[in-house]
Amino acid sequence: MSDSDQTGEMSDGLQVELFHPESDREPGDTNIQKFGFDIHPVVFPVALAVIALVIAVTIFLGDSAAAAYSWLFNFIGENFGWFYLLAVNIFIIVLLYFAFGKFGNIKIGGVEAEKEFSDFSWMAMLFSAGMGIGLMFFSVLEPVFYFQSVPGFWGAEAGSGAAASAAMAQTFFHWGFHPWAIYGLVGLGLAFFSFNRGLPLTFRSVFWPLLGDRIYGWPGHLIDLVTVFATLFGLATSLGLGVAQVNRGMQYVLTDILGVFGSFPNTTLTQILLIGGITGIATLSVAAGLDGGVKRLSTINLYLMFTLLGFLLIVGPTIFILGAWVEGLGAYFGNILSLGFFRGAMGAGGGTVTAWTVFYWGWWIAWSPFVGMFIARISKGRTVREFVLGVLFLPSMFSTIWLSTFGGSALHGAIGEGTNGVIQAYQSLGYGGFETLGMFVMLQQYPLGAITASLATLLVITFFVTSSDSGSLVIDHLTSGGKHDIPKAQRIFWALTEGGVAAILLWGGGLSALQTAAITTGLPFAVILCLMCYTVYLGLDNEYQILESEEFAERIQDMTAEGDVDVVTTGDEAVTNVEGGDDTVSGD
Repeated sequence: MSDSDQTGEMSDGLQVELFHPESDREPGDTNIQKFGFDIHPVVFPVALAVIALVIAVTIFLGDSAAAAYSWLFNFIGENFGWFYLLAVNIFIIVLLYFAFGKFGNIKIGGVEAEKEFSDFSWMAMLFSAGMGIGLMFFSVLEPVFYFQSVPGFWGAEAGSGAAASAAMAQTFFHWGFHPWAIYGLVGLGLAFFSFNRGLPLTFRSVFWPLLGDRIYGWPGHLIDLVTVFATLFGLATSLGLGVAQVNRGMQYVLTDILGVFGSFPNTTLTQILLIGGITGIATLSVAAGLDGGVKRLSTINLYLMFTLLGFLLIVGPTIFILGAWVEGLGAYFGNILSLGFFRGAMGAGGGTVTAWTVFYWGWWIAWSPFVGMFIARISKGRTVREFVLGVLFLPSMFSTIWLSTFGGSALHGAIGEGTNGVIQAYQSLGYGGFETLGMFVMLQQYPLGAITASLATLLVITFFVTSSDSGSLVIDHLTSGGKHDIPKAQRIFWALTEGGVAAILLWGGGLSALQTAAITTGLPFAVILCLMCYTVYLGLDNEYQILESEEFAERIQDMTAEGDVDVVTTGDEAVTNVEGGDDTVSGD
């Protein structure tokens, strides 16, 4: 690993002297190091034991467990849906305050920190870990569903132009600023307390302002254990359920389109073999490390996405797609406040909110420890403003372009009295059947459908791989006491464990039930994230006060006088960058 990988564990200079808390604890200082592993003595073994127990109970109880998990999810949706909606709106407001207020120039990692990854690589990893795989399936399914079953909020007639506009705007809402605000808040909190305070890169560190050294005790252990469960079960169930979609897509491409196989097998055994293949590739990527594996695959993902996106923009109904994008953005921005707070409590459209919006918000929040921690790990050296703008706006806007291209291509020709092959397939297959095939059916309507469908299948697989290996890296951090440099054997262990859990659940049943259970963890995490808004504020405010302190100013003056650095400040004279020799200390 590079020296930058040690930041948060053994960084030196101004950040340690003036900004790190007074504590004799270090990340992983009580770890057990044996057999090529470097494990936390509590989190690692307890996590393994509880994971095994939950899997056994879920499979053994079967339908009873599924019914219990389903009841709990419905109870949360009906009684706490309002809280999900309110909380996520608060997250957006808090992030914007951090970015555009006085904290915006604070640099993650401190004034001496440098970026580990280029802007393009950073964006590629952001998107691959965040929601790339979901966009592959829902970019066609969701607009088509809303076009046929318009959410009550919009009051439009199904199949009309107004319904198409509403379908795009509702889909933008679910994949736009709100989910990325969840990821951004978690990522910012984890990055700040790890890189700026030298605390473990785990969820427990966010609560340092409230708990102090107690984050290293059982309160911290419990926080990290819940995070491990949400991450592993969320990834394993997504892999297990998603591989069924991959299998159906491969069957459609290889049998129905290309005719390579008389009947490509769509069986549990085939899907377990696919899990094995995906897990194998993910394991190699994890073993190669963040820079050599995850970054490289994420970059490949982004190039494949751009290729597929650009091709469909050119050969598809280009003018219609651009018009759908602009019109969808107008409807989205024009109704974003109303949509963000709309619960349907007054009798209109509540079903859509519970079935889709509350589900999505619970899912994003449940995934936020995994995605947020991964974003934190790759974001050292960026200012708070740069981080928020990058995480909140760029992926959101790219998502709208992707959704307009694929969703617009699916709706083209179907507005009013017309219809097309995509809508006919939806009406024929129903929601369940169309869910796995929608993307492929749409691509077949345009030139070179066999090639683009094959590319889409490859892209789905690579997205699964990047989600798997980035998730494995996150669990590595959690079960190693927050250390950044984890032994290769341990990284391989968690990658294989994740695939093994998915295969066992697929073989024994219980995937859907456990996915529902994983989503229900969104409620306690939503409460934790609300508390995180306050703890991150305390941390940033403390950092700002130190940057403005006489002690910090004197240190900079001494370093300048000694010739160690050159200092250039502008605006409010807040220093945001320190470099040695002939380089510059700058701020704005």
